[in-house]
Amino acid sequence: MRRSTKGILTTHTGSLPRPANVVEQLLAEKKGKADRAALDAAVRDAVAGVIAKQKAAGIDIVNDGEQGRTDYTVHVIGRLNGFEGQSDAPRGTGEPEFPELAEILKQFASPFQHRPACSGPVSWKDFSAVEADIARAKAAMTEAGVEEAFMTSPSPGQIARYLKNAHYKSVDEYLDALAGVMAREYRAIVEAGFILQLDCPDLAMSYALYPGISIADYRKIVARNVEALNHSIGDLPADRMRMHVCWGSTLGPHHGDVPLKDIVDIVLQAKPQAVSFPGANPRHGHEWKVWKDVKLPDGKVIIPGVIDSTSNFVEHPELVADRIMQYALAVGRENVIAGADCGFGTFAGRVQVDTKIVWMKLAALAEGARLASKQLW
Repeated sequence: MRRSTKGILTTHTGSLPRPANVVEQLLAEKKGKADRAALDAAVRDAVAGVIAKQKAAGIDIVNDGEQGRTDYTVHVIGRLNGFEGQSDAPRGTGEPEFPELAEILKQFASPFQHRPACSGPVSWKDFSAVEADIARAKAAMTEAGVEEAFMTSPSPGQIARYLKNAHYKSVDEYLDALAGVMAREYRAIVEAGFILQLDCPDLAMSYALYPGISIADYRKIVARNVEALNHSIGDLPADRMRMHVCWGSTLGPHHGDVPLKDIVDIVLQAKPQAVSFPGANPRHGHEWKVWKDVKLPDGKVIIPGVIDSTSNFVEHPELVADRIMQYALAVGRENVIAGADCGFGTFAGRVQVDTKIVWMKLAALAEGARLASKQLW
């Protein structure tokens, strides 16, 4: 994994806006009317397109934008056996405490809301889909001359959070099963030469699943999920992995989010070398101060979000630079890679940030990193 040794490197969280023709083909696939050749061609073109746009924006560590997936987690139901249970209620747009906001957020609902429970043993059904993702991304990165690229995959805890257990005797047994199965995908991504990004929003977002839970008890849940994660990545090298922790990409108030300071020590026990997390949105923008009191383990890197992924404001590069400086002065410049709070295309068909503005924001991220680098070197 590259480090910020000569200047602050830039990256993002993973998902990027999908072209309309890709969304149309994914919807057709959902309805059982897929034109496989047309879908593959659309995704291949989209991957090449987002790589070019990331490079043009000045992003150093790029990815395939998750162009061929409906979202960052639930796409696994088409690849794994065991998910035939009753579908969970749609999430991400409901704010029962705020009915007016709930009505506003309906326009951001994803058309891909089928989230069935685990109703049988989890195993691979279509690993070739993973291999196709990897091969397509690798070919596009080679063609574009990319120096370093990452590929995302959901953590065991995140899958368990989204796709409820209705088969295994306990959550622990379910987590262990997922860890064992997903290990194959994790290894394949690393062996293909990518930096593996493990998406772990479960570590922060699961707090909302346990109303009234004490921080002490919640920390036990976080620790168990980290344990399952570490088990799943076994002997994979830490410097070929990073992880993303967040409180969701929704436009809600986030006033019930668990504070970073209450879980950060456990998060840092996870094996991946780098930790990505939101640091730009109004609820968590102040938490850069947490890193003044946290001793970053040797070799660890942080990837704070310095641009918000839910707002159509384009951050001024000087503000981005200021945010980067706060983190760099807290943990050391070589231990910081500048990132985004969350994905810009978390769910296919859901648009919160205008596509053109997404690329403007990423360009502001890169320019802010250049400004910060001038001060730090």
